[in-house]
Amino acid sequence: MSNYLAVATVTATLQHMLDPVIGTDVPGARATTVRPDTPGHGVPDVGVNIFLYEIAPNAGLRNMDLPTRSSNGEAVQRPAAALDLHYLMSFYGDDSKLEPQQVLGSVVRYLHSRPLLTRKMIQDTVTAFSFPNPSNLADTVEPVRVSPLSLSLEELSKLWSIFFQTPYVLSTAYRASLVFIEEELTPVTPLPVRERQVFVVPFQQAFIENVDPQITASGATLTIRGQNLRGDVTKIKFGDAVVPPIDVSNRQITVALPGTLQAGVRTAQVIHDFKFGTTEDHRGFESNVAPFILRPQILLPIVKTTVPNPQGGPPLPALQLTADVTIGKNQRLTLLLNSTAAVNPTAYSFSAPPRGADSTSITIAVPGVDAGQHFVRLQIDGAESPLDLDPASPGFGPTVTLP
Repeated sequence: MSNYLAVATVTATLQHMLDPVIGTDVPGARATTVRPDTPGHGVPDVGVNIFLYEIAPNAGLRNMDLPTRSSNGEAVQRPAAALDLHYLMSFYGDDSKLEPQQVLGSVVRYLHSRPLLTRKMIQDTVTAFSFPNPSNLADTVEPVRVSPLSLSLEELSKLWSIFFQTPYVLSTAYRASLVFIEEELTPVTPLPVRERQVFVVPFQQAFIENVDPQITASGATLTIRGQNLRGDVTKIKFGDAVVPPIDVSNRQITVALPGTLQAGVRTAQVIHDFKFGTTEDHRGFESNVAPFILRPQILLPIVKTTVPNPQGGPPLPALQLTADVTIGKNQRLTLLLNSTAAVNPTAYSFSAPPRGADSTSITIAVPGVDAGQHFVRLQIDGAESPLDLDPASPGFGPTVTLP
């Protein structure tokens, strides 16, 4: 790997090693690294100009460093860009003396016999050039290899067409590969692995077909039926609560509802965890989500009381009710009253006022209710408390007599 000076170091090394070679073979020849142009604009009167006209990601190693960061953004390895450098080598001199072709022959002969940029070549170049920072290209494990590119006449003409008003001169192309440029950061090194455990389990995702009963009360027992319900460690998830089942088989699970559930439409989901030979549970497969309705139960007695009148005047009659589930402060709560009279029964609906905290008790004003006995129901997020309509039943109601 090398720092950001790698590309410039490759170009400088090519110039540094070719300059004395062509100067020996063709007296007065020299190597430059400027934009191809007419003589007098930086290119040599006799010699070769080395121009980097394209860089491309190396097809074989462009994704070798992925992933470079963990899920929390910490670097796990240094990001490294794998590049191929494409050079246009243009040859200048007196055509009548065939000087461009002599320089071409000298360059081709040298690069064919010495295609690798050795560590000594790079170190000598870094010493000769004054880079703003030290270049560490010489420390790379894999040396840079220079190889000729075969460009067709059409490709060569398109390449020269990008140089505005620059006449064509004898040219050839070379590729320098492979050049790595890496980010200079210190990755987070995890602790070594102390023990390796490999477990193979079949993929059998649990599937819930139905939940019985669909309408239930707090503390009730649910029966979940489906397929592949038994796992290494089977748990049932109700919202944010995760509880173990009472009994479990591959086709059926029996589980008690946790007391923390609030009334309304709730969901059940089967979770399969794995031990993997340790005491810690590891997350495995999850089933689909099955809905059911959790109904609130009104606990007796129902207390008749009063609340202040927001409009002023005498206090308003109110009912204080206690439910067997926690009523969330943001849940939609409605009190339903129905007269037990056999003739012309009346019905009333009262919405609960805003609440500042969760509670099992609620006080609701019931103004304008006709005198007499009324059935009482609580509706929480659409789930109604049960009602016994049999007068001979010990659990008749619940009812309240107003006033």
